[in-house]
Amino acid sequence: MHVVVMGCGRVGSAIARRLEQIGHSVAVIDQDPEAFRRLGPDFGGRQVTGLGFDRQTLLDAGIDSAGAFAAVSSGDNSNIISARVARETFGVQHVVARIYDSKRAEVFERMGIPSVATVPWTVNRLLRELLSVKVSEIWREPTGRVLLMRVTVTDGWVGRKLAELEAASGARAAWLVRFGEAQLPTSSTVLQDGDQLVVAATDEISDRVHHTVEHPEGGRA
Repeated sequence: MHVVVMGCGRVGSAIARRLEQIGHSVAVIDQDPEAFRRLGPDFGGRQVTGLGFDRQTLLDAGIDSAGAFAAVSSGDNSNIISARVARETFGVQHVVARIYDSKRAEVFERMGIPSVATVPWTVNRLLRELLSVKVSEIWREPTGRVLLMRVTVTDGWVGRKLAELEAASGARAAWLVRFGEAQLPTSSTVLQDGDQLVVAATDEISDRVHHTVEHPEGGRA
């Protein structure tokens, strides 16, 4: 997969290097060409000087073929604008915007902007959000402790009750989308192929949710 990273600070450069190490193609955008030195001499991806929300800069970085976009510069506004352009103009599926001011995160979410407060946001977790297909964070309340996660039901959970998934993951289902229509599920709801759940979880169990969804055999009694 091709991934575009906007911002070549400590976090952006670490993400870019890690993505390349695990086999993805990467392009890094920064308006300061000196910032690319953080990537090191072995980095083989694209290095694009410019603004992360500039259309031509994004095209030079290969945004039109990207499967993921990370906006991790030092500016909230730049991150949000870049994330919106990536998602709304170029249709990038997996978008993460790093937000420094957690008080503004709720406002951004109401605008429909994918955003992530930085408390406590690590490179590994950013990578997981970018690369995970089955589970992704869609909202986090301002303190950073409680979050909503979108879960695509995996094959191993099809035909099993929602209550099993809740018990195994520790998360609580808020709503379910089936055939494009949202509904409120019950504990006896049987999961079907193509279902998408939005579940509420705490920061402490987010790893457990990922593991449970991606390894359904662990949830069997």
